[in-house]
This record gives sequence, structure tokens and C-alpha cells, in this order.
Amino acid sequence: MKLETRTLILISVAVVINIVGGQTVHLLKLPVYLDSIGTMLVGVLAGPLPGGVAGLLTNIIWAIIINPIAAAFAPVACVIGLLSGLLARAGWFTTWWQAAIAGAIIAIPSTMIGVPIIVYLFGGVTGGGPDFAAAYMLAVGSSLLKSVGLTNLGVNVIDKVVTALIVWNITSRLPLRLTTKFGFFVHAKA
Repeated sequence: MKLETRTLILISVAVVINIVGGQTVHLLKLPVYLDSIGTMLVGVLAGPLPGGVAGLLTNIIWAIIINPIAAAFAPVACVIGLLSGLLARAGWFTTWWQAAIAGAIIAIPSTMIGVPIIVYLFGGVTGGGPDFAAAYMLAVGSSLLKSVGLTNLGVNVIDKVVTALIVWNITSRLPLRLTTKFGFFVHAKA
């Protein structure tokens, strides 16, 4: 796969957006993630493969410079980028309500991939905002897998819908002179 210079620049910007968003949420202990806005943006503008690359690079770079835990979630980030591109290709980012549905769709495989990582690699605790809700469910008798799974599904749906709406808002306001340079995006919007 050969990436154009504009796509490489977009991926670089996306990595920064993701890390800043994710680190801000982590430091504030908010019950969302907001670490995939850039990944989803790349997927929508440049396609599934560049979106997947943006997700992988984000988590690898984030793990090296700030938060080693991020590396474990690189497969989740990759899937978010891939699915964003595929859903954009299918026209699911043309209206706000379609983008919201796309976000909810992306949340399901994100949860399915992320929960085993949280449970089996980190014992159910990653230090993020959703840990409190999972701990509460565990304390009232739910299994670890169920507690982490339900908590993360709820958080992922909210997070990915908000992220998809942010990405839709950005892409719907980009000037035509910029979006026409991304052939994937032009085709996906048709």
C-alpha cells in the first residue's frame, strides 16, 4: 500500500489529535475515551487502510512516549480506523444521524476486541474512567468479564457516537478544495 503525502500528513495530525484527546480524558478520569477522533477522521477521508494505520501508529507512539498501556489496545484502534473507512465508503458519514449509527456500529467490535484485553491482560483495570463502574458491578455480584463487558459497551457506544458526530461535523465543514484531494472521501460522499 502506497500512501500519498497528504495522507501521511493527515495520519500524523490524527496521531496528535488522538493522543491529546485520549490523554486529556485519562488525566481528567472521564468515563469516555475520545482517543480515536483522528483515526476515524483518517478512515473517513482517506479510507480503511490509512485509518487502520492511523490507529496502530497512535497507540504505538502513545505507548512509547506517555502511556505503555496504549500499546495493548492497538488492535482496537486499527479496527476503528478500518471500520470508519468501510462505513464511510458505504455512505454512513453523509448525515449526522448516519454518522451516529456508524459510531454505534463501530462500538460493538471495539468492545468485543477491547474487553478481553482489559480482562485478561490487565485484570479488569486500566486506570480509566470506566473502571469505577466495572468495579461497582463486580462488587454487587457480576462476573469480571460481564462487569467489564457491559461497562465498556456502554462507554464505547457513547464514545464512538460522539466521536463519529465530531468527525461528521469536521468533514461536512471542510472546504471542497481540500476534500477533493482525498479521492476516497469524494467517492464515499457520492
